[in-house]
Amino acid sequence: MKRKKVLFGGITIAIITLVTFVFVSYPPFDATSRASKKTSKVGFPGFGIWLPPDYEVHGIDVSRYQGKINWESVVAHTSNDVDIKFAFIKATEGRTLRDNRFYENWRNAKESNMLRGAYHFFRPHLTADEQFNLFKGMVKLEKEDLPPVLDVEMRGSTPPARMQKSVKRWLVLAEKHYGVTPILYTSYSFYKHYFSGKEFEKYPLWIAHYATDDLNRLTKKWEFWQHNEDGKVKGIQGHVDFNVFKGEFRDLLNLCKK
Repeated sequence: MKRKKVLFGGITIAIITLVTFVFVSYPPFDATSRASKKTSKVGFPGFGIWLPPDYEVHGIDVSRYQGKINWESVVAHTSNDVDIKFAFIKATEGRTLRDNRFYENWRNAKESNMLRGAYHFFRPHLTADEQFNLFKGMVKLEKEDLPPVLDVEMRGSTPPARMQKSVKRWLVLAEKHYGVTPILYTSYSFYKHYFSGKEFEKYPLWIAHYATDDLNRLTKKWEFWQHNEDGKVKGIQGHVDFNVFKGEFRDLLNLCKK
């Protein structure tokens, strides 16, 4: 019994040692290891994530969940000649919720020469009018501010047709009030099921999709792509969403309020 036990133990140790060597040397091919390889290959370790190649305009979006932000540090942060060129900032949600960091972020982003935009988180069971009234009471756009954004990522029990009508109403109200075509933010799945029709074609599209390394394989109808939610930027505690803009910086400026 003892000899067998010792022999078994020796074999076990040998197997564990071999498995450990293989695992460390050749980690499993999952999303994390793939992203790590891409990060090393593309060379943007300063942001802690892989960045899609072939795009020159990168940005973030923030809300009160990022806490107090040092915008001067955000603007100064670069990694291999890539920097943050724009930021979308949460202003409102539903009909009553005002982001308690909005005014601070809105002012300090501007003072730090960050191209800024504001967004509203849409609640489909509420009317478009009452939600837009909250947003316009908070957000005053200036020249070269990005267009207002409507963030639509839940439907709840609202019938699709009614939700689509309400979303369209908010976008129409925003364009009339601010004099610039608003942006529609949504997930790829939501876009495909609810917003790919002609009534939404005119609005710049901002798609959230983390499970692809090239959004163009799924759709070419987008202007902004939110590709990661785990980025790191100096001046911001914790993680932050990362985005790219499809185009050059002058194209981005062309979208802004004149």
